[in-house]
Amino acid sequence: MRQADRWLGVPLCFTLTAARRLLDYFDQTSSREPLRRILFVKLVEQGSSVLACSAIRRAVELVGRENVYFLVFEENRFILDAMGLIPPENVIAIRTDGLLRAAVEALQAIRRIRALGINTAIDLEFFARSSAALVFLSGARYRVGFQAFGGEGPYRGDLFTHRLRFNPYLHTSQTFCMLVEALTVQGERLPTFDLEPVLAEDLPPPFCASPSEVDQARALLKEASPSANFQPLILLNPNCSDLLPLRRWPTERYTELAQRLIHRYPEVHVAMTGGPNEGAAVATIVTQVGSDRCFNLAGRTTLHQLLVIYGLAEVLVTNDSGPAHFAALTPIDVVTLFGPENPRLFAARTARNHVFWAGIACSPCVSALNGRTSPCTDNVCMQRIDVDRVFEEVCRIYAARTGGASTNFK
Repeated sequence: MRQADRWLGVPLCFTLTAARRLLDYFDQTSSREPLRRILFVKLVEQGSSVLACSAIRRAVELVGRENVYFLVFEENRFILDAMGLIPPENVIAIRTDGLLRAAVEALQAIRRIRALGINTAIDLEFFARSSAALVFLSGARYRVGFQAFGGEGPYRGDLFTHRLRFNPYLHTSQTFCMLVEALTVQGERLPTFDLEPVLAEDLPPPFCASPSEVDQARALLKEASPSANFQPLILLNPNCSDLLPLRRWPTERYTELAQRLIHRYPEVHVAMTGGPNEGAAVATIVTQVGSDRCFNLAGRTTLHQLLVIYGLAEVLVTNDSGPAHFAALTPIDVVTLFGPENPRLFAARTARNHVFWAGIACSPCVSALNGRTSPCTDNVCMQRIDVDRVFEEVCRIYAARTGGASTNFK
């Protein structure tokens, strides 16, 4: 994806910038039209879509729920449907099973967007070139996104009417809100923006499972677990095939953590979660744990079912990834392990999120300004998070939730 965005995106954005300037030369109209329909473009990373909930709500205030749309890759639309902030028919999804298929679906999405008469498009992808191109091709009169002023960030042309400077000191939820608020000022005034960013207090909408969904999840757990009694339940998400490998906590530490939790709490079951392509790797970890109270859920659930299971479990331990944000929609407590990225910018917005971050001198090394790339080949930042500290925190949370003792961490 990065290679395609670089080698295809740069010439595309350059060409579209030339087209934009030519069109602007012949279109000298300066009259403002009211905001009618707002399109968010957020193709990847479902976790970030959760952080956008305040921005989506603000857009709903501006134009009404029925007039807010979202452009996303098909595999990432799930969380939008789960949050229910906009009508499901307003989610425009692009399937990505093959480059040609994705290109065709993107063109079809652009035709639909133009037919809908959407006059406002907001790029939530920070510095991705593909999203900037889609925003321009949408035909929206008002286009909001980040500009690489003075080379501060990757080049992606000059395609926006409301150009903002990326502020790496704001939480991502604040950044998304800022993009929406930019619509309240004239684009010519930007990037100077006289707005004091506030961390919104509104939390993601709670996910409510139906009784039948809960029964189905319980049946799934019983099928996956060698033991009939699977509760109390603690979940570990090792992210064995994460798209950003630097974010992984060493898998042997997940093994040790599971072993210690099972030894500490004779009543607890530990389930390992993961995507369909992680099943074999997670199965290896489960085998290494060596207990019939540890079982594998990787690839056995849909994301919807996983949200239901979060509601049945006590604690989730995960690398910094989508599940930490999905869990914010449920009552579960989450222990999130950060390394190459900064929790002050990307942590899930819930008091039930408990963060570990070593904060060493070279961390964070991944940001929107460097295209989320890093020269690092040895994620010491994750290795500095030891099992003892995570184990003690999980025990503390478990004791607080269940009323058990919180001492004797052995």
